[in-house]
Amino acid sequence: MSEIAGQTGLRAGASAVVNESYSFACMRCGHGWEQSYEIEHHTDAAGHEFVLYVADGKVVPSPLSKPECHHCDSHVVRIMRPGRVASARDAVHRPSRVPPPAGPVEVPAAPADGEEREHHHWHLSDLLHPFQRKAS
Repeated sequence: MSEIAGQTGLRAGASAVVNESYSFACMRCGHGWEQSYEIEHHTDAAGHEFVLYVADGKVVPSPLSKPECHHCDSHVVRIMRPGRVASARDAVHRPSRVPPPAGPVEVPAAPADGEEREHHHWHLSDLLHPFQRKAS
């Protein structure tokens, strides 16, 4: 999910850049998308560290704080590892495998003439018997 990009191509004042990608799925409308971010690590004049998230060359809010669906503006968004949306889209376009039809079903033999099976009528107490314990 992360890889250090090194010191090349940093904006002014950035000490390091980390590339992160995420998959997003809206729980309201079902829209899914993926986005890659450059996370720039900076230090302000007072010595406090902060990060900037850059997507498509623009500074954007952190996708982890309050993600928003671009389709319906909902904030009920699931964040996943990268590739999840793409793999779901690929699965939709793959031909589905239909299982082969089931073979003939074997029916148990009926009891021979004169033999009758004893029919046991189950009661709830019979089923609960293994769970009952004697009072001591």
